[in-house]
Amino acid sequence: MKNSSNTIEIISGNEACAMAALAAGMRFYAGYPITPSSEIAEYLSSRLPQYGGVFIQMEDEIASIGAIIGASLTGVKAMTATSGPGFSLMQENIGYALMAEIPCVIVNVMRGGPSTGLPTLPSQGDVMQARWGTHGDHQIIALTPNSVRESYDMTIRAFNLSELYRTPVILLLDEIIGHVNEKMTIPAAEEYTIHQRPRPASTENYLPYKITPSGVPPMADFGTGLRYHVTGLAHDETGFPTNNPDKIQELLLRLDRKITQNSDDIIEVEEYLLEDAEIAFVAYGSAARSSRHTIKLLRDSGIKAGMLRLKTLWPFAEKQIAHYSGHIKTWFVPELNLGQIAHEVEWAVRGRVPVFKFNKINGEPINPNELHQFVKETLHV
Repeated sequence: MKNSSNTIEIISGNEACAMAALAAGMRFYAGYPITPSSEIAEYLSSRLPQYGGVFIQMEDEIASIGAIIGASLTGVKAMTATSGPGFSLMQENIGYALMAEIPCVIVNVMRGGPSTGLPTLPSQGDVMQARWGTHGDHQIIALTPNSVRESYDMTIRAFNLSELYRTPVILLLDEIIGHVNEKMTIPAAEEYTIHQRPRPASTENYLPYKITPSGVPPMADFGTGLRYHVTGLAHDETGFPTNNPDKIQELLLRLDRKITQNSDDIIEVEEYLLEDAEIAFVAYGSAARSSRHTIKLLRDSGIKAGMLRLKTLWPFAEKQIAHYSGHIKTWFVPELNLGQIAHEVEWAVRGRVPVFKFNKINGEPINPNELHQFVKETLHV
């Protein structure tokens, strides 16, 4: 069963995410309900069986990500969705999926924290947890939509990146993006490309973690005749654990390289009015929506402002920020946290120009008028 082509609907970001997962070929969902992501599970509980897929409500978030890892090993595209407390519980298994190179998509509709925090109010407090929540040196891919349509497009992209690079991919919505309702044209299937994981061309001499030029080894589906060992321990090309230091380093460097050497293809940004801008925002998610309106207010008052919007949060767009720091005199980083991405911007700028943070953590969205006033006061204009 497929969505009608080019129909227009008024839907939320969460609903768009669920619809896009079906369009991307996701056929297994395991999750535990948690505000503000529950609409994703609610939608899929009724629709996924109509597509021949399986929906399971698990007993908790640890079981949820364990289930999607197992499903993915059989060759099925799999997803779970959660919010901050559940995302914390998933971290160990995210590390397992990274080490064992198991594709899956984890949606985190962010809410205020720490702990139970603000269940129904927005936050962007999980962006560093997305990067470093699981232990050890690792690369991660995390995408951040700022609209209902982007929630749809980026969900498909999350599955594509997960399959292409044999890795878990995190989709970070904040509560505002998850719950905002917007008019959207549902794209026809031919309007986007769907990727599948690399599979072995032959069953002979199969190495599940073979070193390849792309850094991504072919992945055989469990149940199709090829048996191999899967472990979170450091392993060699056969998948069996090893204490050989050369093999350990070879594995970890390959896991890092398959993301870093493809960062130009993975990283997406939107460059908005940066050509003549003298000051600029680095923003993502709902904070980018506020920033865009603030830019209009600033331009109306004679200040040439622009924005570098992060559509891919990790890997970080260091090169793009460094490029524009040649003529941007001041960077502003508005976030619904205490400045988690601002530190990355400061690192990318390397002291060449000042970076100012604008932060809200009380559960309220960023008001463009207050951001406008903050910029004017900071610039003394």
